[in-house]
Amino acid sequence: MSATSIQAPVVRRPPGPSRAAALGLLPRMVRNRLEVMAWAVAEYGEAVRVPLGPKTLYLFNHPDHARHVLADNAANYTKGIGLTHARRVIGDGLLTSEGELWRKQRRVIQPVFQAKRLARQVDAIALEAEALVDRLRERAGQGPVDMRQEMTALTLGVLGRTLIDADLGAFEAIGEAFETVQDQAMFEMMSLGTVPLWLPLPRTLRFRKAKRYLQEVTDSLAADRAAHPDGFGDDVVSRLIESVADEPDRDAGRERMRDELVTLLLAGHETTASTLSWALHLLDRHPEVRERVHQEAVEVFSRGPLDSAALHGFTYTSMVLEEVMRMYPPVWLLTRIAREPDRIGGFTVPAGADVIISPYLLHRNAGFWPDPERFDPERFASASRAGRERYSYIPFGAGPRFCVGNNLGMMEATIVLAALCRDLRLASVPGRPVEGEPMLTLRVRGGLPMTVAAR
Repeated sequence: MSATSIQAPVVRRPPGPSRAAALGLLPRMVRNRLEVMAWAVAEYGEAVRVPLGPKTLYLFNHPDHARHVLADNAANYTKGIGLTHARRVIGDGLLTSEGELWRKQRRVIQPVFQAKRLARQVDAIALEAEALVDRLRERAGQGPVDMRQEMTALTLGVLGRTLIDADLGAFEAIGEAFETVQDQAMFEMMSLGTVPLWLPLPRTLRFRKAKRYLQEVTDSLAADRAAHPDGFGDDVVSRLIESVADEPDRDAGRERMRDELVTLLLAGHETTASTLSWALHLLDRHPEVRERVHQEAVEVFSRGPLDSAALHGFTYTSMVLEEVMRMYPPVWLLTRIAREPDRIGGFTVPAGADVIISPYLLHRNAGFWPDPERFDPERFASASRAGRERYSYIPFGAGPRFCVGNNLGMMEATIVLAALCRDLRLASVPGRPVEGEPMLTLRVRGGLPMTVAAR
């Protein structure tokens, strides 16, 4: 074969708007990121190239794309846009770290989420759920309650009981501090980290105060555990203290422990709180589904105190939660940066490219989810699961960085939702729109006011 007959490989770029046309997307991205991404895949298909300012985003929306980036060729991809900038805010915790540091952090944390240990946490979660039901029952007929706020407080309480072996309720401003930190993390993402943190802007000053407070919280938790060595166990704080005990630089070790603990608390409570908030909203819109959850809850709770075996009785409630996370996955965006050039779904991706997989969009791909905007828990009945493409549903991510807390989150959400539906009717405030706010998690924008009625 002659040299002239050898052809270079075809470079096939994903379709998308021109750089000039994409300029109009920037203000829309600030206002509604979900809307812009949904428009992009509707307009250009399952692979889209979007030039935005100094960045070019490669958005992929097919299960095969997700499998390639998150699992099969995961070694070629590091954490991407948003999380790389959020590192300035939340440090090098499990959410943002890479390489050997991430692997070490995962080894330290993983045992806390083992099935045997989680089985011992059922009673603690049930106690928090019952306390919430009692608080809400007292509010029956007294006007709307912000259920997003209630879910946030509840999930922080559960994290304290189950992972940290501490009462986080003693830190009254912790919820507000996490809110401020998350807001700054999203600002870092949208501004690509171009605004110096040393500038005395009101936003930055609020963030500094919140970060100092969270550092005081983590230092207090660590100091309390160190002062009572007989209390050392298999909780997160004990494991983190042990993991940094041999650090030659004590300050660096303390900083790493702070980062890991803050990240775990932020991600751990926010994801479940978001899922529960969306579940309450969707059940209010679908009373026939709510009644089935109620009937199942009455039956399971009537058998006696909950244990890990009893949780298997919440079959329909689990289906409901899976469908909630299909429509409103708490982790709505997975971003990566390509280390080396790659081909995804036949399209060329250059080294350094910002690659995006969005569970929110993937879960609405009509090729895999018929009538995707319809809320239908029966999608997750045993018979319906057969033959479904594995990577068409990734509410907890996929591959090596699959969420370490997925089982605890599902267990908590199941118990809490069942307890609420057993005893209460929660109704949305008429005329109040409910829409998504894509922050670090996909939460309900502006809170979720609901009225409470006892059954």
